[in-house]
Amino acid sequence: MSTVPSAPAMRVSIRPPKPEDERAYSEAVVRSTDHLSPWNPVEPDGFPDLLRRQGPTLRTFMIFNDEDGGLVGRVNVANIVRARFRNAALGYDSYLPYAGTGRMTEGLRLVVDRCFGEAPEGLALHRLEISVQPDNVRSIAMAKRLGFRHEGFSPRMLYINDAWRDHERFALTAEEWPGV
Repeated sequence: MSTVPSAPAMRVSIRPPKPEDERAYSEAVVRSTDHLSPWNPVEPDGFPDLLRRQGPTLRTFMIFNDEDGGLVGRVNVANIVRARFRNAALGYDSYLPYAGTGRMTEGLRLVVDRCFGEAPEGLALHRLEISVQPDNVRSIAMAKRLGFRHEGFSPRMLYINDAWRDHERFALTAEEWPGV
């Protein structure tokens, strides 16, 4: 069983996306193109589609820096399955200038708390998964920092940037999360 050290005071807050976030999102994605492009498609105009897709199988959380209101990152809680599985996959992007400051980790802690928390505020999930391309050492380090355990390797798992990409898989259950 992995343990996660207690978190310092949070410098960020999370909330679902709102239509008025479109400009901040687009600017953050454009500003972070070089940072994001090795791992994910860069879609600065994708915000309206993201809003449309919100529903029972996809919930997105925007992470904002409390001090200046800047957009730190975005976390998708995707492929949400209920009933006996109560599982979802986390996907995330961090944006410059906040990447590498610890704020994305803080935001992900809040999202994991929300995922494992009981309804109506929480999503009442039991298990979360993160899949990361093997060369994305920063995202792998973040998954480990949050207490996710390595579960395996999936060759050619996702089609990203015109190629099938291998992924390392990590998971965490509610019983392993210290915030529950």
